[in-house]
Amino acid sequence: MKDYLQYISINPQIRFGKPCIKGTRIAILDILQWLASGMTEKEILEDYPSIKKEHIQAALYFAANREEMIKMVSA
Repeated sequence: MKDYLQYISINPQIRFGKPCIKGTRIAILDILQWLASGMTEKEILEDYPSIKKEHIQAALYFAANREEMIKMVSA
């Protein structure tokens, strides 16, 4: 997913600047925590109708990219 950033915004006025899904107050961290706690993609989509499958994928790509950046900085 090359264009994952089109789904993510960082605005200091929303959730204290945490990366969120555009047009929502749902943070990338929220999605990651839901997945880590065992929620399925289907459950997230049912519980949060403003979220779409591509938003979940964007959250995962964002987190993976952040991990890669941390790895490069510490090297």
